[in-house]
Amino acid sequence: MLPAMFCLGLFSIGTATAQNAQTVFITRFFGGLFGSAPVSNVSAALGDIWDAQARGIAVTFYAVAVVGGPTLGPLIGAALTVNPHLGARWTEYIEAIWVFSILILTLFALPETYSPVLLKKKAQRLRKETGNQNFFHPHENMKLDFKTIVTKHLSRPLLMLTTEPMVTVIAIYASFVYALLYLTLEVFPIVFQENRGYGEVVSTLPFLGLFVGVICAVFINLANQPRYARILQAAHGKPVPEARLLPMFVGGFIFAIGLFWFGWTAAPRFHWALPVVAAGFIGAGFNVIFQQCINFLVDTYVLYAASAVSANTFLRSLMAAGFPMVARPMFHSLGVGPAMSILGGIATLAIPVPLLFMKYGLDLRKRSKFAPVHDD
Repeated sequence: MLPAMFCLGLFSIGTATAQNAQTVFITRFFGGLFGSAPVSNVSAALGDIWDAQARGIAVTFYAVAVVGGPTLGPLIGAALTVNPHLGARWTEYIEAIWVFSILILTLFALPETYSPVLLKKKAQRLRKETGNQNFFHPHENMKLDFKTIVTKHLSRPLLMLTTEPMVTVIAIYASFVYALLYLTLEVFPIVFQENRGYGEVVSTLPFLGLFVGVICAVFINLANQPRYARILQAAHGKPVPEARLLPMFVGGFIFAIGLFWFGWTAAPRFHWALPVVAAGFIGAGFNVIFQQCINFLVDTYVLYAASAVSANTFLRSLMAAGFPMVARPMFHSLGVGPAMSILGGIATLAIPVPLLFMKYGLDLRKRSKFAPVHDD
């Protein structure tokens, strides 16, 4: 994560100083490439640090940062852009400052958490202290060269995405919901800036409704913790991924309600508070779904959690990048209400998906090559 963060900071500065569109495209591409490392690996690190019961709480607060960031970004970016002393380039300078600040902090405060690496270091230390050469860990034979990175680490997430049934179905569902959220983000300027005539900064304030919803999702997921703890105890401490999915079903309802509500209260004749509250429902529903998708993958794959989450991140990033491109033509042609109703209808059809995961998840996990489940 740390070398990737350093590269992200450098490419952010590159974007800030770019003199043409080509440079912006190239630096943003590499910024996105290296910036994806924390998103893919932090959840796996949380799996290394906490056991299954405590991990749900950790992922809950981690998800607030991942999902809440995009909801606050437009407001911060608008404020920087309209400031005559700063301007649009400072959106990238501020990002670089923040990235390097976090990097310095983590250099001193973030320990190694991956168990094979820790065991390798322990074996090396014991050999040195005792002189007994029998202390050994298989991870010592692993060589991190270019070929290994390409054939093993880079290909594993794609392999899991295409061959692991549980990774595939979770990634498709999470990516679909993620893409709907990013499509929805594009309608905010249409509703509040174009239709209501709000200024650039004021028109981004409704994103705070989304952020409040993201925070409220924490309480929904924490409410599932006692239930999960009981199921975990009954399973003698063995993770039960399907027990994570009930809040996802609730989140699907909330997400669909928010989409319909937002679409049909977006017109200027309605008070601004109505679509803002609806945005809270959208944020809450999405964050509940996102958190439990992460929890499910970490519970299922543990040692390969980073690769499973990377596969999820890869697919959902592709869809989240593509869907906003159709947002403006769609909302301008159909109108906000009908267009949002289409999204709400699709989200409604997806509500039963977590129930299907709960019923067939174990059967799908038994087909796994990376984390096979054996009947006791």
